[in-house]
Amino acid sequence: MNFLSIFVLIPLLMLAGLWAARGIKTIRGVMVTGASALLIASVVLTFLYLGERSAGNTSEMLFRADTVWYAPLHIAYSVGVDGISVAMLLLSAVIVFTGTFASWRLQPLTKEYFLWFTLLSMGVFGFFISIDLFTMFMFYEIALIPMYLLIGVWGSGRKEYAAMKLTLMLMGGSAFLLIGILGIYFGSGATTMNILEIAQLHNIPFAQQCIWFPLTFLGFGVLGALFPFHTWSPDGHASAPTAVSMLHAGVLMKLGGYGCFRIAMYLMPEAANELSWIFLILTGISVVYGAFSACVQTDLKYINAYSSVSHCGLVLFAILMLNQTAATGAILQMLSHGLMTALFFALIGMIYGRTHTRDVRELSGLMKIMPFLSVCYVIAGLANLGLPGLSGFIAEMTIFVGSFQNPDIFHRTLTIIACSSIVITAVISSAWLVRFYMVPVQTNTILN
Repeated sequence: MNFLSIFVLIPLLMLAGLWAARGIKTIRGVMVTGASALLIASVVLTFLYLGERSAGNTSEMLFRADTVWYAPLHIAYSVGVDGISVAMLLLSAVIVFTGTFASWRLQPLTKEYFLWFTLLSMGVFGFFISIDLFTMFMFYEIALIPMYLLIGVWGSGRKEYAAMKLTLMLMGGSAFLLIGILGIYFGSGATTMNILEIAQLHNIPFAQQCIWFPLTFLGFGVLGALFPFHTWSPDGHASAPTAVSMLHAGVLMKLGGYGCFRIAMYLMPEAANELSWIFLILTGISVVYGAFSACVQTDLKYINAYSSVSHCGLVLFAILMLNQTAATGAILQMLSHGLMTALFFALIGMIYGRTHTRDVRELSGLMKIMPFLSVCYVIAGLANLGLPGLSGFIAEMTIFVGSFQNPDIFHRTLTIIACSSIVITAVISSAWLVRFYMVPVQTNTILN
């Protein structure tokens, strides 16, 4: 069996184990065992990949495997990984592992919750290892469908509204994506759905690229919080359970950026070069609008959600700059934001569990009551604003330096505008710091 298939097999075994489990201890045991196995497998894969590269293996994708599923349409289970895929798999495994413990005391319907949580995880892992258009789209949908129930059943606040809004908008994006994928396959006259083979053997006509590129980029961009299709994200984050918010913002939104990079930009470079200015404007709006919107929120989850819109917008912004430095920054940003925002949502869940509020106006002086959580929150906030020495600084500086390498005035102007998000984010983080440390404690809002 191909090693990469472990990332699909383990969640399948977890689903079977959860289905057969009867007691809460057994359910938790299955989840911890499976999540630990995924984390170990991702670490082993990282070392194997680094070993192969160090040994001089220059193949574009490593650990490849191909199994035909439906020959008439050339649909196959084709898997393989490069450095980006390995990084995303490791990020996903870390967040699934920590998300399992964040859901430790979740009630009611614990078994059903973990079944859907595991199915979502399987879709994420399968997406990152796939190099076949159909297989990638299939896992993409597997990752999206559970979100409706995870938010609608186990969420809080306006959970039914948030779940329906998220589902409708993401399914709309999936419709554009499906049309784009079918257009790439039939329009290029390809005899395969393998991404690598299409790129190497089939030159998609430029006129068709100009049709399928916007549809494909838009389809993935909806999940990447592309303006003006981002509005599902804050409501979804705010209503989701803690672990679902962690997986949603930390990993699921990265499927959008990864898909844009892997399919839209890679298979249709000429159209990307011609039409990127349209999406650069939209992503630039996402970056600045998301940061400004976070400034005026009072709910901790909404603050983090709008901040995620801004940071995920930076990922798409960097990809569209069409140079290696900015693209490297986009990958670093996906990793940095994934870890940072997952930590944010985990801490918000802990704070809410103690105080029963997420309103920052009622959390004055939190440092004196919960010093450890407050310090962790401030560290995450400093990484969020891009403090030198932390991951956010490395990612954002790489993006902006790469973006400014474009010599024309259009790209440089947009880069300067996007840089303003750093200042705006600094204002938000400074406000948290002042409130958590310096404002007198309002003990009536802290429930022991």
